Amino acid sequence: MGSAVAQCPHGITSHSTGNLGQKKLGSSRCSKFPCQLDFARFGWLHQGSSAASSSDHSTEFGRRINAVPDMDDMFWDKVPTPLLDMVENPIHLKNLSVQELKELASEIRSELSCIMSEKPNSLKASLAVVELTIAIHHVFHAPVDKILWDVGEQTYAHKILTGRRALMRMMRQKNGLSGFTSRFESEYDSFGTGHGCNSVSAGLGMAIARDIKGKRDRVVTVISNATTLAGQVYEAMSNAGYLDSNMIVILNDSRRSLHPKIEHEPKTSITALSSTLIKIQSSKSFRKFREAAKGITKRIGRGMHELAAKFDEYARGMIGPQGSTLFEELGLYYIGPVDGHNLEDLICVLQQVSSLDSMGPVLIHVITEDNHQDAECNEKIEADNPQEGYDDSVSSSVQTRTYSDCLVDSLLMEAEKHKDIVLVHAGMEMEPSFQVLQETFADRFFDVGMAEQHAVTFSAGLSRGGLRPFCIIPSTFLQRAYDQVVHDVDRQKIPVRFVITSAGLVGNSGPVYCGAFDVTFMSCLPNMIVMAPSDEDELVDMVATAAQIDDRPVCFRYPRGAIVRTDHFMHPGIPLEIGKGRVLVEGKEVALLGYGAMVQNCLKAQALLSRLGIEVTVADARFCKPLDTELLTLLCENHKFLITVEEGSIGGFASHVAQFIALNGHLDGTVKWRPIVLPDSYIENGLPEEQLARAGLSGHHIAATVLRLLGRVREALLLMC
Repeated sequence: MGSAVAQCPHGITSHSTGNLGQKKLGSSRCSKFPCQLDFARFGWLHQGSSAASSSDHSTEFGRRINAVPDMDDMFWDKVPTPLLDMVENPIHLKNLSVQELKELASEIRSELSCIMSEKPNSLKASLAVVELTIAIHHVFHAPVDKILWDVGEQTYAHKILTGRRALMRMMRQKNGLSGFTSRFESEYDSFGTGHGCNSVSAGLGMAIARDIKGKRDRVVTVISNATTLAGQVYEAMSNAGYLDSNMIVILNDSRRSLHPKIEHEPKTSITALSSTLIKIQSSKSFRKFREAAKGITKRIGRGMHELAAKFDEYARGMIGPQGSTLFEELGLYYIGPVDGHNLEDLICVLQQVSSLDSMGPVLIHVITEDNHQDAECNEKIEADNPQEGYDDSVSSSVQTRTYSDCLVDSLLMEAEKHKDIVLVHAGMEMEPSFQVLQETFADRFFDVGMAEQHAVTFSAGLSRGGLRPFCIIPSTFLQRAYDQVVHDVDRQKIPVRFVITSAGLVGNSGPVYCGAFDVTFMSCLPNMIVMAPSDEDELVDMVATAAQIDDRPVCFRYPRGAIVRTDHFMHPGIPLEIGKGRVLVEGKEVALLGYGAMVQNCLKAQALLSRLGIEVTVADARFCKPLDTELLTLLCENHKFLITVEEGSIGGFASHVAQFIALNGHLDGTVKWRPIVLPDSYIENGLPEEQLARAGLSGHHIAATVLRLLGRVREALLLMC
């Protein structure tokens, strides 16, 4: 692999590392824009280099991407993008005219649509904010000005404009770009996005830090409809209004709601008059006049001031859309609605707002459309992405039956037996499987979006009202509602049935959606029953078990992706005996005790070891709490080595096993215990098998652990080759 330099006659030099053929070099576009595109700064490395074997986690900006993308995927697209080819970073937007910015928006939209044709996840959110992203980077001066985003899917245009265009096709892949903003990826990402609703809080913190240090940089946060369902947004806005520090909050309103009735109501219209009014609202002279008027009425008297404030609120409520005064009540100066696809209006408003000093927090209400693109492109998107938003990166085929499919079928069967079963769903996206439940039980299915705290306490209330709630929340989102789980459910022994989806590693969804911690934080609760199925049959049985428990809370987890068996036969659920595991394979010397989905990898390890003449015992724990102490005692007394295997963090199932065998003296005898858990680090994007190998949880890794314990180190090394 060599280094190639493409020199254009008008001043642009393109440096890249890769196998470039003459055809590709000849097709490079030239531009009159005086900039230099230096691909070497991304740190693409030879796969065999020492840097490529470094830690997955970087602690500095500009994280190295240890893979060379296909050069066909860089700038030689089917659709010409002459303006976009000139943009290496946001500074190159400053001198472009509005007409050129419009053309740039069209090119970015084409670029994203091209990427979308090869990606399973939806890019509609980023397509909707292309003009808004361009306007923000045209007006503000990142990375000096801090720009924060609440939702990862809205940041793809931002990534393209901040020097990461060449790597967009490697998004959510091993050693590729994150699907979210990441401080370790670019200096233009001021704060990492997680599960949404954090940007206003983080932005306010940055604004206060700026004020204390006497700096003058701007802080801009972009939030969406989905994140306004979470309470943290309003907590942050209320605090921002109280502290009165300069910051700009942009509400990207894509006119989408969880409530169909609201979505079918008349939309907020943006007319020439409203466009003029928002420019007046955002102007410095109007803001100063308004502040001066407030000061005068305060001097006249409290009654006059309150009357003037009510008149101001009434007048602004008449101008703004329904609910706009809420932000004023929280202390933010409301401007809007603004057409999110009108670059002239966006730039005008942002320029006006950016020029205001000591005027406090501002909220700009921007209206965007997810389908703002040409009809041909939209039809392609719909064809490529029938289920928007949900990316089941673990499934290898559209026809593959998933654990969620089995959950839905088992819940339907249980609902026929128990007419008081109700379902509560929370999280950013709803899996396609759950739409069947929503349609079948329209009056008994409640989707609350990103309001996980509410979902847990709401479920507790349903239970106290005499119903049987199943609260369905992905593992990573349940973290946000832990206080409610502790005090509103477990402490009161209220029988809420937690269905924890997407548990463990989640492939290309990476560390943001990884469900690593639920076993640890749920199993430490005194009254919680904690279990995990090893396959789809046990999942069905655990649904039946949970439906029958009516004296305490219970939870069970299952992984994202395909089920174990290939047939689709569903047996009726049989309630399990609480706290009882089972032995699947009997062997000698070594016992593998798996929890949840890792039982299958224990069986794979057993098959590998059997070929080497080593017979091991494989047991399925089923329950983390209460533990099957009889099974544990049996395994300790009849084996020299006990290995526990789980797809969870330190402090989970293995911790409970260690507590029992240590207190009961089993470690004082001949048995030696080794835990295999997820590493104490965040595992980045990759295919499921790659992530399991990185975590040391594959069948080969488990078998190699057994071989090393038996002193057969050479065979362990050969097994991993």
